[in-house]
Amino acid sequence: MHGLGTIVNTLTIIFGATVGILIKGGLAKRFEETIFSAIGLAVMFIGLGGALSGFLVFENGALSTQYTMMMVLSLVLGAVVGESLNIERRLDRLGDWIKGKMPKKLAGNTFTDGFVTASMLFCVGAMAIVGSLEDGLNGNFSILFAKSVLDGITSVLLASSLGIGVAVSAAPVLIYQGGITLLSQVLRPLLSDTLISQMSCVGSILIVAIGVNMLFGKKIKVGNLLPAIFFPIIFALLKSIFPALPI
Repeated sequence: MHGLGTIVNTLTIIFGATVGILIKGGLAKRFEETIFSAIGLAVMFIGLGGALSGFLVFENGALSTQYTMMMVLSLVLGAVVGESLNIERRLDRLGDWIKGKMPKKLAGNTFTDGFVTASMLFCVGAMAIVGSLEDGLNGNFSILFAKSVLDGITSVLLASSLGIGVAVSAAPVLIYQGGITLLSQVLRPLLSDTLISQMSCVGSILIVAIGVNMLFGKKIKVGNLLPAIFFPIIFALLKSIFPALPI
């Protein structure tokens, strides 16, 4: 059954966030702050590991980089598109709108931060992209099942600091990963291992940015960089038409 991995992932986020909300009241503020910083460090480490493993290669016994031009162009063009659409602000407005529909005591003051932070963290990673593609192309759920475990644990910690907004982030995860799974059926001829690797690398860089924001406050508009993940697909199409392109 295609999509089972995403369904399981969605349910684990809701379950983990529920546990986090239940223990939220039992944690002193200093514990919440320290735990949130720890999550930020872990997120940065995961992002750096994914990015470096994709961009760094050994050639003739020496360390070199690959996909550099693709990465730069994807981030720059993705920023232009994302800023034009103002995705970050739209995500904030969506979070505020959902918050307004909920009882004030239940939503709390951190609902929007929890919703936006968790949505981007759970959606932009390499595991979300590769796992959804594997689910759609090969019916392989193993990557998304592993991601479900990680997201479940992360949602407990996030929700213990940011509240119920983390649980609501399960909805974008369902739409995003489910959409990739369905779209993979259409894009099957184009989705080479190289292209998937490139998308994962760009996604990993955005995870690093999320970690920076969690540690140092909102410094980077990660939401406005989200289109960058999909520019490798456009470059692959152009490369198939113009093989001489240096991308």
